[in-house]
Amino acid sequence: MQYDFTTFYDRNGMDALAVESPGSGRGYAPGGPGEGFDLIPMWIADMNFATVPAVTEAIIRRARHPLFGYFDPSRAYYDAIIRWHASRKGVGDLTEECIGYENGVLGGVVSALNVLCSKGDSVLVHSPTYIGFTNSLGRNGYKIIHSPLALDEDGVWRMDFEDMERKLARHHIHACVFCSPHNPCGRVWERWEIEKAMALFEKYGVYVISDEIWSDIIRPGFRHVPTQSVSEDARMRTVALYAPSKTFNLAGLVGSYHVAYNPWLRDRIAKESALPHYNEMNVLSMHALIGGYSDEGAAWVDELNQVLAKNIDYFCDAVKQWPGVTCAKPQGTYMVFVDCSEWCREHGVSIDEVERRAWDVGVAVQDGRMFHGPCHLRVNLALPFAKVEEAVNRLNKYVFTT
Repeated sequence: MQYDFTTFYDRNGMDALAVESPGSGRGYAPGGPGEGFDLIPMWIADMNFATVPAVTEAIIRRARHPLFGYFDPSRAYYDAIIRWHASRKGVGDLTEECIGYENGVLGGVVSALNVLCSKGDSVLVHSPTYIGFTNSLGRNGYKIIHSPLALDEDGVWRMDFEDMERKLARHHIHACVFCSPHNPCGRVWERWEIEKAMALFEKYGVYVISDEIWSDIIRPGFRHVPTQSVSEDARMRTVALYAPSKTFNLAGLVGSYHVAYNPWLRDRIAKESALPHYNEMNVLSMHALIGGYSDEGAAWVDELNQVLAKNIDYFCDAVKQWPGVTCAKPQGTYMVFVDCSEWCREHGVSIDEVERRAWDVGVAVQDGRMFHGPCHLRVNLALPFAKVEEAVNRLNKYVFTT
């Protein structure tokens, strides 16, 4: 490996929610580890890897100039996005005018919904559901209609197209928030699946907000298909949302962007995003994106995906050794959605107890119920392999025991 994915950095004192909030009452952390155990942060969806050097070098280079006044996004910013989408996602028709800035993907989701819907409207979202969708839509007055994903005979999460169509018709739905790759299930949708979903949305006049923030985190052997690429109608019906934050561990810098080919949709989202005068780019965030979306960034991501694949394989193999615990191996993202239903029934314990046991020994996992997994854990595997091994050893010894 050219890059370092083995060092486990001490993030205490570095403003890291993942390690500083446990026991503080902030975030969704139930509490800190018990005496004698260090914390292995496997809950919040950020990485425990140092970002690619090209990012920090780009930030430092700009920070050496001591003026940080008003600015416009540079041509280099747009060129970096266009090149990245061409080389990494196979998109050859992206232009500067189709790219719009967002402070965050969830802010972009809300801006698009405000253009497409009225408060109180129903919006189709697949479940399990990313908690950010649940909170953002609910707080902004939208009603979520869930269409459950289901595991097929091969243990692969699939959309239920019949259920989707029934709900689109019954609830007069005109907007869908589509997660691709899916969080928390880790599905990388096949082209035919997206085509079939988009045909339904065309039939019922549904606009699509496609969250593709995870589209760079793909296991070897799988390929992300941009929603807008499957047909001309999908191209014009969809606003897609991206960010370098998941790819390069930059959530603390803030900065996302949308891609909208439809001029009607693009202009109205831009106006909606600008109304509160909050949606403005940070100059260091811009340079971080330029650094990440480079040849060095691409090489780093390729290595990252190999590291994550090893972690995922190891962890999912370990799960097979815990009778009553299951997980579908994710094809993308670095999160694993673990179903503890049968284990809890057989042992007469609740998922609260499972989570408490894990946190007591420093294995900081996330409660899956906030993602509509009734007896689930969401586990972040973006950390050095030695830490994944240690977490599995503790779960073997202290949590999933008879």
